[in-house]
Amino acid sequence: MAKLKKEDFISALKEMTILEVKELVDAMKEEFGVDPSAVAVAAAPAAGAVEETASANKTVVLKSAGGNKIAVIKIIKEITGLGLVEAKAIADNGGNLKENIPAADAEAIKTQLTEAGAEVELV
Repeated sequence: MAKLKKEDFISALKEMTILEVKELVDAMKEEFGVDPSAVAVAAAPAAGAVEETASANKTVVLKSAGGNKIAVIKIIKEITGLGLVEAKAIADNGGNLKENIPAADAEAIKTQLTEAGAEVELV
């Protein structure tokens, strides 16, 4: 069977009735175990994504370095680009590591520091 091109598929969809499209969606759910309408719904809010992205920025705050301070200092150096003395000062006293960064990046940093034993908060 030849591979169906995206343009041909879209043209075929345009010719279908609503009932035929619903049957197609149901068949895709059954065949692949995926609800294609869920993907369409998830993609729909893209228009407001710019506004949400601005408000989704986070600040990573180190509350405590925990018991494995050396590992935390190494991560702080890597994340911030600071020198050893500055990274140690943050590990000793806590404080903001990164400000106004995307939530996904903030979560990754938090995970990395938490795995090393630090106590981290996202604001």
